[in-house]
Amino acid sequence: MSATQGYKLSGTALPKDTIGMLDEIAEHFIEHSDVLRTGNNVLLKSDIGTADIRAEGDRLLIDLISPSEESLQLVRTMLAEHLFYFAGDDPFELSWSELPPPTSPSNLYEVTVVSAEDVTPHMRRVKFACADVSPFVRDDMHVRLLIPPKGRPPVWPGIHEDGRLAWPKGDDKIVVRIYTIRAVDVERGELWIDFLQHPAPGVATPGADFARDAEPGQTVALIGPGGSDKPKAARILLVGDESALPAIARIVAEAEPGTDLQAIIEVENEAEQQLLATRAKLDVRWLHRASYPPGATAMLADAAIEAIAPLDGDTFIWVAGEKKDVRAIKSVLKTRQHDRKLKSVAWYWERGVAAPG
Repeated sequence: MSATQGYKLSGTALPKDTIGMLDEIAEHFIEHSDVLRTGNNVLLKSDIGTADIRAEGDRLLIDLISPSEESLQLVRTMLAEHLFYFAGDDPFELSWSELPPPTSPSNLYEVTVVSAEDVTPHMRRVKFACADVSPFVRDDMHVRLLIPPKGRPPVWPGIHEDGRLAWPKGDDKIVVRIYTIRAVDVERGELWIDFLQHPAPGVATPGADFARDAEPGQTVALIGPGGSDKPKAARILLVGDESALPAIARIVAEAEPGTDLQAIIEVENEAEQQLLATRAKLDVRWLHRASYPPGATAMLADAAIEAIAPLDGDTFIWVAGEKKDVRAIKSVLKTRQHDRKLKSVAWYWERGVAAPG
């Protein structure tokens, strides 16, 4: 198949509940791609390809088309990982018409630590050298950070026949965490990631531990970038806590001149505030948990909902943070019937559950 026609691959999935999984696909991917649902057929469109998924009896028939072999692999792996996640503990099978040769993920990049420094008392920045930073200057901001065990040569994941990533096990098991690329220094060939240093004792935080102890020359890997794109609109509202602050800071830093930005950011206290450099017009409101009344947990959500009320439908609303806060804001946006193309709403952690870090 020529590159002008597109690279194609067909697959068959056998879920426990065919229509239920199709519903999951349509609901989940609406935040990440263009989704067209027609009866028992879902069409997903993104920059790296399309996935046509249709229910026939007890199976889902899948047709993938991408502009390159590398992007076809990415689409297959992305879809496979999600389908197995949607299946949970239910029986599930996934097979493909043509098996690509065993390989490592085409979007895996080995990087080395350049330096580490504290940005605030609870935010630490690690700078990485990367041979090719060009994939990271696009709109996608998130990566999976792969941390190999100390004292062993790194073993990076391969790809299963079903399309999923094949993670190393045993002594070679690696720590995997999701982070935002805070900034890209093209001239230096560097990527920056900010790590929240969780103050809660007794909580396992391997990602934060890595940042605390990172040494120049240390090797890790990144898979990505992916996740939600940077918002683009004349007017943007940004809402989040420390977990979302690296993403907010990058959006603000890369916003076009003339963009009207409003940000509501919750941090522990004034010491955790950061200077947000931008060429755009920025109005930022910092909320300090240290000043909240005892037991107050919804101050960020309340402030966001109040800020959303007078906004017009052309405002892009970007929200990330704690699960209950995000769901409360999402409910308001649904009631307002806010254009899905002008919103990005995602929860990064859940109150009462140890946040990954």
